[in-house]
Amino acid sequence: MQPKYSFQEAKLKIEAFCAYQERCDQEVRKKLTSWLLYEEDIDALIAHLIQSNFLNEERFACAFVSGKFRIKRWGRIKIRQHLKQKKISNYSIQKGLEEIDEDEYLETLKELSINKNLLIRANSKWDRIAKLSRYLSSKGFESELIKIVVEDTVN
Repeated sequence: MQPKYSFQEAKLKIEAFCAYQERCDQEVRKKLTSWLLYEEDIDALIAHLIQSNFLNEERFACAFVSGKFRIKRWGRIKIRQHLKQKKISNYSIQKGLEEIDEDEYLETLKELSINKNLLIRANSKWDRIAKLSRYLSSKGFESELIKIVVEDTVN
């Protein structure tokens, strides 16, 4: 099959793709592959993007963490799992997670717990605790923190 774009056209388009929002290596590689480019061209373009600072794994991790925590209100566990799926290095993941303010993290957890507690229909206190804990766990928060916050919320 013939490539969709020439090397120069692909270079301009992928630069615009990366300039629009932070991207990871995996997303860029997938996009370039969808354009049917040769493997050597893909590697050369990714090297160019890294060298020109269009592609930066650490910057991507920080932006990803910030967005998922502040907008989707995910916990550290879920964020870490999604970054690992995107093949981000442990160093970059750790750097990104350090961006989360501990007080803001706990405040978000408490707020989610209180809001969800108002919506839960439960027959008993234990049923309410279980449902609330499952919800917060699905959001990616740590079980030790969930236990503390849920006890405060339900009692």
